[in-house]
Amino acid sequence: MKENIYIYYTNDLHSNFTQWPRTAGYLKEKKRIRSSKGEVHYIVDAGDHMDRVDPISEATMGKANVELMNEVGYDVVTIGNNEGITLAHDDLYHLYDEADYPVVCANLQPKSGQPPKWLVDTNIFETDSGVRLGFIGLTAPFTAFYDPLGWTVTSPYDELETNLLELSEKTDIIILLSHLGLSEDQEIARRFSEIDVIIGGHTHHLLRTGEYVNNCLITAAGKHCVYVGEVILTYDHESEQISTKEAYATNVSDHPVDQGTAVLLEELQEKADLLLEKEVVVLEEPLDVEWYKDTPIMQELTDTIRMWTDADAALLNAGLLLGALPKGPITYGDVHRICPHPINPVVVQLKGDELIEVIRASLKRDFMEFELKGFGFRGEVIGRMLFSGLSINIRTNPDGTEAVTEVTFSDGTPVDKQKAYRIATADTFTFGRLLPEIAKSEKKDYFLPEFLRDLLLETLKRKALQR
Repeated sequence: MKENIYIYYTNDLHSNFTQWPRTAGYLKEKKRIRSSKGEVHYIVDAGDHMDRVDPISEATMGKANVELMNEVGYDVVTIGNNEGITLAHDDLYHLYDEADYPVVCANLQPKSGQPPKWLVDTNIFETDSGVRLGFIGLTAPFTAFYDPLGWTVTSPYDELETNLLELSEKTDIIILLSHLGLSEDQEIARRFSEIDVIIGGHTHHLLRTGEYVNNCLITAAGKHCVYVGEVILTYDHESEQISTKEAYATNVSDHPVDQGTAVLLEELQEKADLLLEKEVVVLEEPLDVEWYKDTPIMQELTDTIRMWTDADAALLNAGLLLGALPKGPITYGDVHRICPHPINPVVVQLKGDELIEVIRASLKRDFMEFELKGFGFRGEVIGRMLFSGLSINIRTNPDGTEAVTEVTFSDGTPVDKQKAYRIATADTFTFGRLLPEIAKSEKKDYFLPEFLRDLLLETLKRKALQR
């Protein structure tokens, strides 16, 4: 006898709730179809369902996301970095308290005390015919972020070594829910032949029909749940093994909206609006924002991050503020609206010559106009870099470009090219190759759980008091 097992999956929604009613409708429809035929099916998620860029997720610290997944009927999920490192310890510890599904994540534990009741390394389902499916979850090991938040994140490879032997003995099929990224999924498939399927995310890759590495089927469905993934496993009961594996990703952007989900979202939005409408400050004058110019509020925010981190100097990009603030009462929702990024302050150690190179690179037109996507940034362009604690002489060339002619500290002290300085900035620049000198710095001190918008709020309060 052969039996088909259907697994529907999502990954990296990032709280794109405009898309969610269609995604939910598709999943509910598939669930009804499979149930009516008596076919085995599961709905799973590979992480980053939540993103605090959305007011609903911000107001509820992700609990609304859990409620939405309950409403669809998820069976098992893992967590992504947006669930894991953008919440304070207690908010993450209690995030899934009301979840109707287990959360598998083998490489995450609190540094002290008992793990939350919802967190397990693995979870095993058994079909009516006796086929045992083992799910194991792994999340990106961002140690520098998890550690100050009170969590221990371990090597995914070590956890696979620890868990797979026992899981192999207890199951017929092993499925990894991975929030590690495509290259890591491929390496895991090469190393661990026990894994039958990897359902992945994190790097927002789309594998329309999957790919095979070492007989392991690797899948992923892009980002924002424009696509929903499906894995079909055919299990041969006579040979007691999988006979075929198939993977598909379906574009659901034109699928009918599920009205139940749409109504629930409206209710959650109303609750979020009430939570975020709390007045936090009153402005005596409007505050303008310009992405390619120095503005007082952006300069004051840059000053705040320098003072708050006790750094020698600071630099922040104007693209962090997405809009202006009007005169009068300002709510927390207003602050979130103009600074929605899940970005933390960081202090990096740079030698003087590296600092000068960062300043020069950041003032180039192509850098300022770069339309950054990812690394926590949720804006449009990087924008002009502003500096605190530094005095920079700039020459404007005939073609409109700018050239740095001299850099000193604000008190006139010259920058020693060989001396190490503590420079505060946005953690965005510690990733990728935007500013290589910052990314490759061997000493980085992340400040968590505060986001830049928390420092923006402090800046606005201080500004109001000074009036």
